[in-house]
This record gives sequence, structure tokens and C-alpha cells, in this order.
Amino acid sequence: MHQSPFIGREVEMGRLRGLLKKKSASLVVVRGRRRIGKSRLLVEFGDEMKSFFFTGTPPSRRTTAQLQRDDFVRQLARAGIPGVHPDDWGNMFWHLSKHTNKGRILIVFDEISWMGSKDSEFLGKLKNCWDMYFSKNAQLMLILCGSISSWIEENILSSTGFVGRVIMDLVLEELPLNVCNSFWRPKEKKVSSYEKFKLLSITGGVPLYLEQIRPDLPAEQNIRDLCFTKGGLLVKEFEEIFSDIFSRSIATHREIINCLADGPKDLGEICEKLRKNQGGRYSKHLDELVKAGFVQRDFSWHLKSGKAGKLSRFRLSDNYLRFYLKYIAPNRAKIDRGGFSNLMLANLSGWDGVMGLQFENLVTHNRKILWTMMGIPPEEIVMEGPFFQNSAARQAGCQIDYMVQTRFNTLYICEIKFAKNPIGLRVIEEMEEKTKQLKVPKRFSIRPVLIHVNGVEDSVLDREYFDKVINFNQLLE
Repeated sequence: MHQSPFIGREVEMGRLRGLLKKKSASLVVVRGRRRIGKSRLLVEFGDEMKSFFFTGTPPSRRTTAQLQRDDFVRQLARAGIPGVHPDDWGNMFWHLSKHTNKGRILIVFDEISWMGSKDSEFLGKLKNCWDMYFSKNAQLMLILCGSISSWIEENILSSTGFVGRVIMDLVLEELPLNVCNSFWRPKEKKVSSYEKFKLLSITGGVPLYLEQIRPDLPAEQNIRDLCFTKGGLLVKEFEEIFSDIFSRSIATHREIINCLADGPKDLGEICEKLRKNQGGRYSKHLDELVKAGFVQRDFSWHLKSGKAGKLSRFRLSDNYLRFYLKYIAPNRAKIDRGGFSNLMLANLSGWDGVMGLQFENLVTHNRKILWTMMGIPPEEIVMEGPFFQNSAARQAGCQIDYMVQTRFNTLYICEIKFAKNPIGLRVIEEMEEKTKQLKVPKRFSIRPVLIHVNGVEDSVLDREYFDKVINFNQLLE
């Protein structure tokens, strides 16, 4: 089987390999959004040792606890452990432990929440077998892996049964932009950063989506094949990832994400838009979306004290979901009848506004590269993130795409600007307006930064207003 090349993840791989140096067994949790490359990372890691991979069965109306056990037994047989009876998890784990009690061994339970959520005894028996059998092999590593982070947090990370046993909780994030750039090999030098931006505004740093890119085709053609052609991967992807993760409450989660597709909102605004009272149910669903890696909760902070405030907004941080809800979902019928044979992205309604939000996501996901470019050592940062203050009697409302506050009372105010053409002088007026509204304490200095994708007019550079002007291309390098 020819697999696509394994790109990136050096840091995560390094952390896993580091555990091989310790003198005792390791129980590890690996989690992250669906398609983020968890299984692939573990397959690559397991290449160096004897490995056993087991995966839960995706939930459907017919999935039962017995069905999960039957499937596990079939997987045991395929791994060379036949004849095990599927009546009891403790018994099945014991049989597995008999075959893994010597030497360097990796065991992976993938989609652990599917495997265990239907059987109330699953986790207790897993914990007992870890204590009594698996952990007795000092060279064994057991990895519990899954995309339903809220289930893993509730049942494993916060569970008294597993406290002190899990040695590492590895959360996989989107790949950084300089790694995403490798997916255009061998043409990464020939393809313009704007072409790459168009695709990244849909895929974000999600490896499975990036692997679909054909570097020999223009961005519009790639997008047409993936998003606007019947059966294209990103046409059906939404229903797949959503029904697996939020099988019971898919409609509510979709409602919330739809509401955030136009830009960040606080809980009150979300409830108001959905005409719901500020219920605990909505906070719980938002929390699940945050833990699933689709939504980010950004907290504002007090500039004077440098401490987080109570104000927070929820931002749809997953580029694919926004693109799907804005452009694929409303056009499903047209896609199915082949109505997009000549797609012009710029003609899609509200294209510039949506691209602005996608651009902000790409930049905030890559904040660490940004700090290096602005020359800010991480240890000097007091607070950073999208910043906002609500309007009140003594202050105007204000929203800043991204801001860094350092311990030397410097505010780096970043304007993340998407435009199809080079940016003109108006950007300076807009920036002045924002800094005027911002309630800046005495003895603070302000350093404006502009981040753009399609160039800046010379007149803007001649004014020397911005301390730094950063091209999207630099983030890709």
C-alpha cells in the first residue's frame, strides 16, 4: 500500500519518542480534531516497535456494547490472538496482556470513546488491567486516542480512576503554515502565496485535506474538485465528522456553528441570535465544540493589570466548517447536478468578508511564527490574542484582530487584512481609529503591525506608520 509521505509533527514525534527512554510503562492520551493526523502519527511512531492497533466502531443507531466487543475480538484475531470470547472487556484485555508482556510494545486504542461509551464497565476494567497486567511490562506503551475530547476529559483525564496514571496528554493542533507549504512540493517555489492562501482558507492546517491538493492544478480547479463536484471529499466531509462526534445533538451544534460563521460572538449574542434563553445547555454545547477543536474561546484582558477579564467570545476557528456552511451547504443541489463547471471564487457572495475571517484564523493559528517575526521572545508576553472591549459609558467598543502585550508595556496591534488588490492608505486611517478607541493606560507604547496577502501600495510603506509589514508569504517560509 503506497501511503502519502508523512509531513511535519516533529515536535509531537519527539515527545512520544522521549517516553521510550523512561524505565516504566507509559499510559498516554492523544486527542485532536477528526482528520488532524492522530492515527497516522501513531502508525509512524509504531513503525519502530511491535504494535497492536485497535479501533472503535463508528456509532450508529444499531451500535451496541456487544457489537463493540465482537469487533474488538475480530481485531484481536487479526492481530494473532484468536479464540477470545467477546463477553467481557476484562477477559479480552487480559488475553491481550498475555501477548504483550515482554519487550518494546505499543498498543493503541483508537476512537476510544466509540469503543467504550456504550459499556459502563469498560473504563473500570481497562484501569484494572492497566494496574494488574499492562503496566508490569516496563517497555509497554498504551495510547488511548480519540477525537471526542469532551468524552476523554470527562471519563479519563478528570476521572479519579485514571488520575496519576496518564503520563502525557498530547493534543494535536493544525499543522503550522511553513509545514503546510510542503504539500505543494515540488512546486512550492513556483506557486504564488495567494494561490496557496485560497486553498488554505478552506483546508486550514488539516493534513487529510492538504494531502488532496494537486500542485499541478490551479487553486480554483483544486477547490472545484474538492468542494463543488458531486462526491468531492469536502462536499460530504461535514456530515461525516459531525455525525460521528455529535450523533445525538447534531442539530444544535450545527445551529451554533452557523451562528458563528459570520464572525465571533459572546454567549449572549449567540443565544439572542438563536432566540434561546441563556441556557446552560448552550454553554455545554459550546464547550464541546471548543474541545472538539472547531471553536476557540478568546478571552479579553485588562491592559493595566495584564490579567484575563470576564469578557469572552467564541470564534469559529475551523476554516473548513465556515467554508462548508457558507458555500457548500447552500449549493448542495447545484453541486449534485454538476452546476459548477466553471467556478470563479471571487464571484461567490460575501467572498471578501469570509476570506477576511479565514485569514485571521490562519494567522492566529500561527501566532508563534508571528512572535518571531515581530522579535518578541515568548517569555516577555503578558497576554496575546484577538482583543475586544465592549462599549460603555466611558469607553467606545473596540475590536482588534490580534494583539500582544509585553511586560515592557508595549502593545503590538496587528491588523490582519485580506484584500484582492494591494492595500492602500485607508488602512492607516482604520488603524488610527481603532487605537483611538482602545483605552490605553499611561506609559504604554503602541506598535502597529500590518499582515497582508496581496501586497501593499508604496504610499503606505512611505508613511512608515507600521513598525512591521508582514506578507503571508513570509509565514509560509
